[in-house]
Amino acid sequence: MADVLVLNAGYEPLHRVSVRHAIHMLVREVAVVEEAVDGRSFGPFPLPRVLRLVRYVTMRWLYKSGGAPACTKLGVKRRDGMCAYCGGPAETVDHILPRSRGGPSTWMNLVAACYECNSHKADRTPAEAGMVLHLTPHVPRADYARAIRHRAARAA
Repeated sequence: MADVLVLNAGYEPLHRVSVRHAIHMLVREVAVVEEAVDGRSFGPFPLPRVLRLVRYVTMRWLYKSGGAPACTKLGVKRRDGMCAYCGGPAETVDHILPRSRGGPSTWMNLVAACYECNSHKADRTPAEAGMVLHLTPHVPRADYARAIRHRAARAA
């Protein structure tokens, strides 16, 4: 067994740790075993597969002010899932109001785009480039980052 899933006190997945680290968490009594490996133990503890923290850990580093998750390229590509202009695969992100004109890197100004559409639009607005924006950018809910990480952990 390579690693142990650690859940927050509210059962949200946080991260994975080594079995050794998990045993240390049990000894320090900061976590309890939620799921164990059948028939295996380490001293008085069952060999953990999933741990849950005893106290809730606030993940402030995930969020900027206002409770919204931090805006990242990966987050924008996952939010949109396809090129906002042609519907093709999302390979990069595009600023609706270009950075050269003071456009910020925020959820409301970024959309996923393919390389071809992004270079065609260049440093123009979609209207100036004659392109139609098929997706409406939005700020995801505060639990968006947690859901994305949970999906990524299941896929791994």
